Parts: sequence; C-alpha cells; structure tokens
Amino acid sequence: MVISLYPNGSGRSNNQTRNFNHRFLNPLPHLPNSALFGTDGIRGKAGELLTAPFALQLAFYAGQVLKSKTATPGPIIIGQDSRNSSDMLAMAMAAGLTSVGLEVWQLGLCPTPCVAYLTRHSEAMAGIMISASHNPPEDNGIKFFNADGTKLSSTLAQEIEEGLRGNLVVSMDDMAVWGKTLYQSSLVNDYCQFLQDSLPTSFSCQGMKIVLDLAWGASVNVAPAMFNALGAEVICLHDTANGDRINVNCGSTNLNLLQAAISEHQADMGFAFDGDADRVMAVDGTGKVVDGDYILYLWGKYLLERGKLPDNLLIGTVMANLGFERAWQGLGGQLVRTSVGDRHVQAQMWQTGAMLGGEQSGHIICHHYGVSGDGVQTALQLAALVHESGVSLAELVQNSFETYPQILRNVRLEDREKLRSWQQCEPLQQAIAQAGEDMGNTGRVLVRASGTETLIRVMVESECPNAASHWVNYLVGVVETHLAA
Repeated sequence: MVISLYPNGSGRSNNQTRNFNHRFLNPLPHLPNSALFGTDGIRGKAGELLTAPFALQLAFYAGQVLKSKTATPGPIIIGQDSRNSSDMLAMAMAAGLTSVGLEVWQLGLCPTPCVAYLTRHSEAMAGIMISASHNPPEDNGIKFFNADGTKLSSTLAQEIEEGLRGNLVVSMDDMAVWGKTLYQSSLVNDYCQFLQDSLPTSFSCQGMKIVLDLAWGASVNVAPAMFNALGAEVICLHDTANGDRINVNCGSTNLNLLQAAISEHQADMGFAFDGDADRVMAVDGTGKVVDGDYILYLWGKYLLERGKLPDNLLIGTVMANLGFERAWQGLGGQLVRTSVGDRHVQAQMWQTGAMLGGEQSGHIICHHYGVSGDGVQTALQLAALVHESGVSLAELVQNSFETYPQILRNVRLEDREKLRSWQQCEPLQQAIAQAGEDMGNTGRVLVRASGTETLIRVMVESECPNAASHWVNYLVGVVETHLAA
C-alpha cells in the first residue's frame, strides 16, 4: 500500500509551493547600489554580503536565467577552496540550484581551472567556483563559468543581478520539480589527466628538486601529486587545506618563505600558487622572482621558435613591465595590452586569435591547452620548458630581459562612493599628468581602482629608480589626502 501525505503528489501543497516561491522572490535587503559582479564574479567578506540567504537566492536566479537559455539544461558544477565559509556558500548555492530543478555536481576542494575544464568537457550547463582567489581568509567569492569554460558573460551576470534586486520575472510552471546534488570529487582526476596529457611525452622531472608553496588552499592535493608523478623531488610548504590561514603571508602574493626554502634545500626552482590556484609565481634557483612577465616571455619565445605563436603576438595588461615589452619587441614580437583582469586578457585573445596571454601577477592563459588561467598547468609547462632547454631556469631568466623598476602601492578606501568616482578627483588627475610629463618616455604611471578589493592601486615605472620612488610616494600622498581621508 502506498500512503501519500500530499494528494497532489508534489511533496507539498500548492499553497506551500507558492509560499516557498514567494520567499525566494523577495528582494534581499541592504544590497549595495554598485554592481554586484566585478571583474571576477562576486567578492566580499563572508557574513556581510556573502551570506547563506544571499547565495541561495543568487543560485535560484542564476538557475532560472541559465535554464531559460537552453532547451535541455545540464548539471551545474561547483568547486571550492579551503576557506571556512566555502562549505556554507557551496551548500547554499546547491540548494538554490536544486530548488529550480537543476542537478548539481559538487567537486569539493579543487582549483578554479579544474571547474572551468570540467565544465567545458562535460554536459554541464555552467560551473561555479567558491573562492576569493588571493584574498585573505575572511573574504570569499562566487564566480561563474559558461558551458565552454569561459567567465560568465556580463549580459547573463546583469540578468542574474536583476533577479536579486527584484526586477526579474521568473517562470513558476515547474517550481515543484526538484533537482539533486551528486558528490563527484573523483572528476578532479579527469582534470589531473588533462594536465598530464598536455605535457610533452618525453618530459620527466627526474633530477629536479622543486619547492611548492600551496598557500593552504585549493592546490594542496593536485600540484604535489602531479610533480611527484613526474619524478620530481618535491618539498611542500603550507600543504594542507586550512581555511584560517589560506594566503596568509604565503602563496603567490608573498614569496619570502618560498625563496628561503629554495635556498635552504638548494632547489632548482619553486612555484607559489594563490588560494584557488588559477595563478602562479615562480622563483628560480638563485631566489629571483619569475613573475607573469617572465613566464610570458619564456613560454612565448618557446612557442615562437616552433611556429606556434600566430603573428608573434602576446596579450598582456597595462601592468606588463616596459623591459619585458621592449625585449619581446626585440625578438620580432608584439604585445597588446588590456585592462587588468584575466577576463580582459581572454577577450583580447579571442578577438585577435592570440594563443598566449596573461598578467604579471601570474594568471597565464594558453589556448593551445585551455581557456582559463591555470597555475598548476603553467608551473608544469615552465618546468617542461626548462627540461627541454637543457639549462636551469635561472639561466633562462638571466638571458631574457631586465625589468624597469616598478613600484606598486595600494591605498584602502573605506568610502565606496569615492572609490567609484576616483577619476573625478581633480588633484589626483593633475598629479598623474605632472608625473607623466616629468618622466616622458622613460617611464609611466598607472592609477586604477581594484576590481576585487576596496583599493586604489598606484603604480609607477621608470628607468630611474629614484624617479619611480619619488612619484609613487607623491601620488599615494595625494590619494590619501583627497580620497582616503
């Protein structure tokens, strides 16, 4: 005998279903007036904007918008980093997505590019990564990927945001059809196999001593396993998932401990990842930092010499060092600069047909292998390049180029309105013009608002170190006086 507590068979009464829908459709209070989606999804302090109710509604409207764009909706893949708030946000996102009838594949701890790769190479309709990348432990973020593994388009992001603000009409026809959550951590193995397959078949790390700084984050399982499997002697730093310590004085934004470990162990090279492992910074055996500019130059030169770099073109950002640009031009190459952000690099790569691009901060995208920045893949490819060259990474770097002195300072602004309108600050604009006129073609100034934090970033680059130091201090003083006060 089958006993039904609900005559309509839906598991709840029609009134209950309508009430359930109504709660979802109420606009969230206290949303900021500024756009929620930045250059890399939605980011902020966990427990402030990024709460479980917010993530639940975000996923609800994202699910509605994504479903409306396809006749046969596929699953949504969710990955996360090690932050203490990542479980909460991932579970809330899964609840919101299943509430609109979608299937969710939870990967658990994994790098951001793992989500991008699996989304692109499966029947998934979209991917979601819960991470604030290089930000401190108290922050978190939610970034979306299209079905092809690229960042969510601004058009779709705007539609989802309209839902959160109560301006989106959604269909109620299938609201009593629930999705399910499947735990698919084994899919991370498919990503690792992809990394392996992208390497030259002859490549081995035998005889290499490599230090990995895993930043207590998303790469703690993947990166050591890959280098160990290739035969390297691996020394790991910060190699457990620790939500209290992710990115704290370690990883790609703080290389001191990596440099010290390379010296202590007499290692050939080292790699430092950020919290979600979509970027990497390298250090050679002498302790010299090998940032994204050097990686682009070395990898680009390797591809150029093998006829695999269309138009000898690299895509960089406004942060790319002048020394790098002029050295690359000396090889017959061209560098096209974009705004800061791997989204902008990616867009320019699609537009121009470039196969390699990236940022000084270590986001590197190679279209020969994928469509997203991938720190682990970049580290493996750089190690393979060193192996094939027959010389050390230090020697490759020494024979590449000299950087111009470049100083970057950050000024935190508590007033978000001043952050949004910083370009209207006349004293700052005058100071920028004055610095540019003084340095002429021997240097440059870049002042910009961060796309991920409440910061004004001031960068000055000059052939003359004293000029760079003078002007960065002067400009920071102007920002502090007129915007941060």
